Amino acid sequence: MRMFATIAKLLVKRVLTAIPILLLVSALLFCILRILPVDPAAMSLPPNATVQEVEAMRTEMGLNLPLYQQYGIWLNKLFHGDIGRSIHFRQDVTSLIGSTLPATVELALIAMVVATVFGLAGGLFLFYVRGTRAEAVMDFFSILLLSLPEFLWSLFLLLIFGVFFEVLPFTGRLSPGFERPVVTGFLLFDSLITGKISTFLNALEHMILPCLALGIALSPSLMRVLRSSLLDAYQDDYIQQARLRGLSEKRILIRHGLKNAILPTLSLMGVQFGFLFGGTLLVEIIYSYPGMGNLMVDAIRNADLPIIQGAGLTYCIAVLVISIVVDSLYLILNPKLRVR
Repeated sequence: MRMFATIAKLLVKRVLTAIPILLLVSALLFCILRILPVDPAAMSLPPNATVQEVEAMRTEMGLNLPLYQQYGIWLNKLFHGDIGRSIHFRQDVTSLIGSTLPATVELALIAMVVATVFGLAGGLFLFYVRGTRAEAVMDFFSILLLSLPEFLWSLFLLLIFGVFFEVLPFTGRLSPGFERPVVTGFLLFDSLITGKISTFLNALEHMILPCLALGIALSPSLMRVLRSSLLDAYQDDYIQQARLRGLSEKRILIRHGLKNAILPTLSLMGVQFGFLFGGTLLVEIIYSYPGMGNLMVDAIRNADLPIIQGAGLTYCIAVLVISIVVDSLYLILNPKLRVR
């Protein structure tokens, strides 16, 4: 019960802290975008609109008001769930984000699973070969992986498995002929609950390459942090005491070394997942994946300020939620941090 109470206090504290952060981010987004040499009123009208029509639209949109009043009006609408209307797509920004956000969330979650599997396995192997000739080779290999960004992995995987061998699809979320079920917006989940296993498998095939690209690019940092944490943990006295009690090296690693070394790795995973969620943009473009990244690029290309503001706030909220979840897990795994 004490643990749940501590976690509840942490959640309340984090939520209260998140409110001013969101307000500050929203104000920065709003002011910075208004400085850009873009006239939303003119872009909302046909190219042959007259000056009078543009001025009338500016008045209707409140662009003739002082900046702080414009921000107050926008913030009031935001509290009522109205992010604005897209200038380019002529749709509510809320519906556009709602239709693309699940795709990016699915991509980021599966990529994080890939990164975790590769990172933990690679970190354990790096620790296992410590002091041997293979250590230098594996260390060089991990640095090589770390130096390659996700968009290069995307291109490599696309050329190898999509173009050369032609074993995996590399555009979109579904192949032609597959009907997309719409229940929650999460394609994989919706396919399972509606019993469309073929659609689920096809969607999963389309996600293999982008998820591998993101996961492989993220995994080297996890490998190296886990290896370093294990090396530090094995310098502590409790490891020597466990050996004196006759425990096997495997049991010492799992029950003592890994239990303590996983905490710094978990913190890094939380930070990296936040960057991963926001870093899917280039990968989505390369694979024509219809997520938030593609929506953001279209918005920037067309100077669609309402979408840019909405997407920026969405990314901020996602990072804050990820931070809260990681802090809660850290608190559960590390009893020393619990307040008595």
